Amino acid sequence: MEILKQRILKDGHIKAGNIIKVDSFLNHQMDIQLLNQIGEEFAKRFADEKITKILTIEASGIGIAALTSGHFGYVPVIFAKKTQSKNLDGELYKSKVHSFTKGITYDVQVSKKYLSPEDNVLIIDDFLAKGQALLGLIDIVKQSGAKLAGCGIVIEKGFQDGGKILREMGVRLESLAIIKSADPENGVTFL
Repeated sequence: MEILKQRILKDGHIKAGNIIKVDSFLNHQMDIQLLNQIGEEFAKRFADEKITKILTIEASGIGIAALTSGHFGYVPVIFAKKTQSKNLDGELYKSKVHSFTKGITYDVQVSKKYLSPEDNVLIIDDFLAKGQALLGLIDIVKQSGAKLAGCGIVIEKGFQDGGKILREMGVRLESLAIIKSADPENGVTFL
C-alpha cells in the first residue's frame, strides 16, 4: 500500500533495536483518514471471505479494526483483553501472549459469548514482528471453533520471523507494508 509506505518514510522514526515509531499517525495519535484507507484495503484483500467478526488485541489494533469493520458492513469487532476486569465475566477463551516490546507475558482473553463455530474471523493488528500476539489470537479462534479467514497486518517487520512462522502454518497473511530493514542511520527499506 503505497500511501502507507510513504507515510512511514515521512513520519516514522527508527530507534535503536529496530523500533519503528509510527505513533504520530497509527498507534497513539491516529490519522483516521489513513486508517479508513487501510480498512478499505483489507476489505479488498479479503473480499472473497464472508467476514462475520473482526478480532484484535488491545489497545493499538482497536482503531484499525473498528474502521476496517465499516468496509465489511459494520461486523462486530472483538478485542482480546490483556487484564482481568470486573466487567469481563462468564466463560472465557484464554491464551498466553508474550510482548517482546514490553517484556511481559499476558493472558489474553475473550468472552465465549462473542465467538462461535458459525463465525468467520478476520484478525487485524498494527504490527507483526515475532508473531506472538497473532498466535495467541489464532489460538482463541481455534478454541471457539470459528473459521480463521486470515490476518491483516498494517506493518510487518519482514526481518523478524513472525511472518515466516505464520505463513509456514498456512495462515493467510495480508501485510500492507513489509519492512526489509530499519535502522536509525539508513532509515526504512521495504520488501
